[in-house]
Amino acid sequence: MTELPRIPLAGVIGSPIAHSKSPQLHRHWLETYGIAGHYIPMDVSVDNLEEVLRTLPKMGFVGVNLTIPHKEKVMEFADLITDRATLIGAANTLIFRKDSKIHADNTDGYGFIENLKAGAPHWVPSAGPAAVLGAGGAARAVITSLLDAGVPEILLSNRTRIRAEQLQKEFGNRIQVYDWVQAGNMIDDASLLVNTTSLGMIGKGELRVPLDGLRSETIVTDLVYAPLKTKMLATAEEYGCTTVDGLGMLLHQAVPAFERWFGRRPEVNRATRAAALR
Repeated sequence: MTELPRIPLAGVIGSPIAHSKSPQLHRHWLETYGIAGHYIPMDVSVDNLEEVLRTLPKMGFVGVNLTIPHKEKVMEFADLITDRATLIGAANTLIFRKDSKIHADNTDGYGFIENLKAGAPHWVPSAGPAAVLGAGGAARAVITSLLDAGVPEILLSNRTRIRAEQLQKEFGNRIQVYDWVQAGNMIDDASLLVNTTSLGMIGKGELRVPLDGLRSETIVTDLVYAPLKTKMLATAEEYGCTTVDGLGMLLHQAVPAFERWFGRRPEVNRATRAAALR
């Protein structure tokens, strides 16, 4: 009897996870490229995370994505961690090696920059400061990628100031911290505004930062993609700003992960966006 090749499995782990668009995205690519594989959503609690991750390679999994609340937790027990993930302090992409060791990486920053380039091709990183709202794991990835791209200064504000100050300590004097009540003031001098918080998302609170400091040349992007056009992006459009929605970051961060797991580098195009929104 001829032995059939093992079908590679991948997935996304979070809690909750039902809202994730990653399964339909990866399934679209698997179908498009005719690859025999599966991508599965899995709701796993923090307490069970390591046990589940140690078991998955034995079941044929080649890797997984991680989302809230697991991106930082996995750093405590991953066997190999890339320099990028170490700098960010979080991992969103895991590769299971043949020896079952867990290799942790972070592709969020890559996805953010690629989305920004696609949505605002005229963006010049050195043109001026970037104002960043939020200081969580997503903010760490965004800040790292912006500094690497050549942004001269990050103006940072978070509802809990101490978290922003912690990032300032880690990234140095290119970070300037503002109190949350003063967040609107930092927009005046920014060439780029980024919301990395969950504020404005369906089911979450509103983002109440004043946006009257926006200028038509300001580029505005929101990591929230549900709704696709947040109130922040709608307001920015009224000011004549170039806006970039958050869906593209999800699509682009998935590209290197899919390539590592399934051996084919996928393309992000209109069909990809349509599949994610389906």
